[in-house]
Order: sequence, then C-alpha cells, then structure tokens
Amino acid sequence: MAQPIQDIALVSPGHAGINTEEAPLTMSPSFSSRCENAVIDSSGRIASRKGYELVSTNGAAVLGSSDGIESISEFEPQSGSPVLFSCGNNKIFSGTTTLTDITPAGYVITGNDWAFATLSNEHYFFQRDHNPLIYDPSSGNLTTIANHPNVQGVAPDAHCVLAAFGRLWAGDLTGQPSKIHWTDSLDGKNWSGGSSGNIDISEVWPDGSDRITALAAYQNFLIIFGKRSIVIYSGADNPATMALADTVANIGSVGRDTVQSTGRDLLFVDYSGVRSFARTVRTNTMPVGDISRNVSSDFKGFVNAADVAKIRTIFHPRESFYLVTFPNLGMVYCFDTRSPLEDGSYRTTTWSGMSPLCFTRNTSDQLYIGVKDGFGEYKGHKDNTASYELSYFSHPLAFGDSSRLKFLKSVTVTTFNGAGSNVTLQWAYDYAQDYTKQVYTLSDDFAGQYNNALYNTTSQYSSSAVLINREKVGTNGHGTVVQIGLSTTVDGREIAIQQMNVHSLIGRMV
Repeated sequence: MAQPIQDIALVSPGHAGINTEEAPLTMSPSFSSRCENAVIDSSGRIASRKGYELVSTNGAAVLGSSDGIESISEFEPQSGSPVLFSCGNNKIFSGTTTLTDITPAGYVITGNDWAFATLSNEHYFFQRDHNPLIYDPSSGNLTTIANHPNVQGVAPDAHCVLAAFGRLWAGDLTGQPSKIHWTDSLDGKNWSGGSSGNIDISEVWPDGSDRITALAAYQNFLIIFGKRSIVIYSGADNPATMALADTVANIGSVGRDTVQSTGRDLLFVDYSGVRSFARTVRTNTMPVGDISRNVSSDFKGFVNAADVAKIRTIFHPRESFYLVTFPNLGMVYCFDTRSPLEDGSYRTTTWSGMSPLCFTRNTSDQLYIGVKDGFGEYKGHKDNTASYELSYFSHPLAFGDSSRLKFLKSVTVTTFNGAGSNVTLQWAYDYAQDYTKQVYTLSDDFAGQYNNALYNTTSQYSSSAVLINREKVGTNGHGTVVQIGLSTTVDGREIAIQQMNVHSLIGRMV
C-alpha cells in the first residue's frame, strides 16, 4: 500500500562539492556527482563562477596563431607604477590594455614557460635553456643578466627560481637536475661573490634519484620539490650553515607552477592528487595531506593525461580558492579553501569553457588569466563575451529505503539572483541517463510578485536587489532511486542554488 508523500529538503544541495569516490547510495546529499562552472560561495551555496573580461585589446594581433598568453607576472617597483609582464608567441610584453613587445633585441625565445622572481627592486625571468633576464626599473630596460653592468659570475639557465631569505635560488638546469644555485644576499646579479653558492642534492633524494621540479619557502625552511620526493633544508636564511631537516618519499610536485603558498601552508599537485604540506610542531615533522580525495580518481586521470609542464595553479585569498588548470584538456579544478571537510579534503567543483593558460594576482589582488587572445580579469559572469552553463547533479536519492518505488511528484527549487535566466530541472530513475527535463524562466522583475503557471507555482521576493525565486516544478515517473539535476546558462547574471524540496510518494517494495 502506498505511503504518504515524503519530503526531503536539500538545503544548500551539493555544498560539500563533488564526490565521485564513495558509493553513491551511501552518499550524503551535501555532495554532488557533478558541479560544473560553479564555486561554493561565502554562504555555502553552489553558485555560478565568475567569468573574465578581456583587459588586453591588441592580444589577437600580437599573439597570432600561438596558444596565447602562457605566463604572466606583475612587478611593483619601490617607486612608480606596477609593471605587468605577459609572455606568448615567443615574445615578452609589458602593459595591460596595450601589449608592447619588449623582447631584448637579438634575444631568441623558443618557449613561453617563464618563472619570475622579485629581489631588491628588480624583476627576474628564468626559463630552461634561456639566458636569464632582468628588468631594472632604474633604466626601464629588460636585458639579460649577463649584459647588466653589475653582474658577477654567470647566472644559471635554470627553470625554477625563488626569491626567499634575501636572495635568489635557482634549480632544474639542463644536465644538472639536482643542483641549486643561490646569489649573494640582496643581489640577484651576483652569482659568484659574497655568500653566493650552490649545492648538489643528488645524494639526499629519499628514493635514490629524482630531479628538481619546484622551489618554495616555508617558515625558515627551503622546500625542494622533486617529481617523487621532497627535500627540506632548515636555516636557509644562512646557506653556509643550512642543514638537511627532513625528506618525504613517494610524493612530489609534478611541475614548477603547481606550488602555491597560502600563508600558513603550501598546496601542490602530486601524481596522486592535490596535497597540503603543513608542519606539525609537536613531532617536528612535515606530513602531507590529500585535499582532493573526494575526486581522487578523476583528478589523477587528468594529471596523467595532461602535459604536466603546462599545469598552472593559483591561490586567491579573496576568492578563497586554489585553482588547477589543465590547458591542453580544457578543464579547471576549483578547491574551496574556506573550511576543509571533516576528513581534511576541500570542497571541489570543476570549470569548463574558460580554458585558462596561466594565472597571476596583481598588487590590487585582482586575478588575471592568460587566454588565447591575451589576458583578462576574473570578474563578471561571461567568458569575455560568451555564456557558459552552470550545472549541478545530485547522487541517487533513495529516501532512506532503496527497496521501495518512488513516485516523484514535484520539486521546489529556491534560487538567488539569475533574473531572466532559463533554468532546466532534470530527473532520472534507477541510474539511467535518460533525464526528463522541465524548463522554467526566472523573473527579471525585482518587485515582489506571486503567480501561478500551468505546470508550476512561482513566487519571487526581492530585497536589496537580490532576487529570491521559489519554483515548484511538477515531475513524474517512478523508480527505486532518483537523481536530480539543475542547469542554467550564465550570461552576465550570477545565480546560486539555495534549496531543493523533493516531494515523493513512497510505493511498494520491489
């Protein structure tokens, strides 16, 4: 005999992000099976990500048929305005609205995979098999370090560079994969005098061999990442007496640009996922935590399919996320950093359509994104001029009993903003992918109103220009479990999913 209609309230559905690792039927409705082009907003809701507005206006002309802007950095001199450098089409540009080619005359560039560092009011550029460059604001010129009048010694053509502890550190050289060079104190042009020096760590890799992929500073430690190892030196503020403090085996950074400091931690991409590197004071060791465990299999699949040298990341404190872009695969993973879940993992969503090639934060905390036609600022809700689709799908819902039939009667959806948007509610039974769809349109009238539609009942309320929409959508069909999805085209207006109230009749056992 049929039971009364049962209601299940999905408050902030999917607010714990994507989880594709656990058994679907045991999954909390706080997880989603898919959450695309979304972020977890400050209220804990799934919300549309921002897009980007193109800043550079002549990018297409100067970049030609190249991939686009593949590396970008801002330098803030001690006096004067910040200078933005961007690199693409085997050239180096300065400027924001207009990209001006400042590649030194006669200097041959064969790649756009630059690393940047600032020391003592000078900005440095390093890339494997290229003579390192220096931008000196006193002259306003970009030249090779070798051609600077105050150079001492030979700067290594390293692929990694770090400004920390008052000097430059450089590693990952062709033919010297385990050697690190450092400059004299406060002088990035002095590689042979004063307290400059070098060290070969080939004998301290915990697994016997590896190569340097990234450098980072953490408190008073110099962190040297290999592909499969991490080596930690203490006392790096005085290289003459720094000492090996610890090593970590079987975990490393897949590439130079995956390591990001959050201020209290280092996040990086290993072949096993996104890792958090944090110091435990009680034991004086540095354990590593997996923050991508809820999407582990999928994420590792992207890492293994990607060109790891082109993986780029960014930590943005204002947006509270750590982004990982796989440019050759057209996918971005977004890890929310506000508050980890109970198991230490981060709430995860994915982005598509934007295809970032690189990121940087400028001195005003704006997030710049390198793209095919130049670079843009992370803002607004369009990808330049293009719309994109926000989508959320639940895991299969059994209403506490997967042995009984469910007759879905209606779903009431509460959303914030999205005025004038078309929203598609979708549902399917018993793990099938043949979703039934019902489309409705959100009002673009911010005046409070109430109306009845043919298939649903709609009520809108507004306060301080925020549109709150409650839409009751009639549904049909039956099965033992039901999966619910919501999608909408984001075309300049943000939208957030507040709640779903699912109304279902519970039937006989099957």
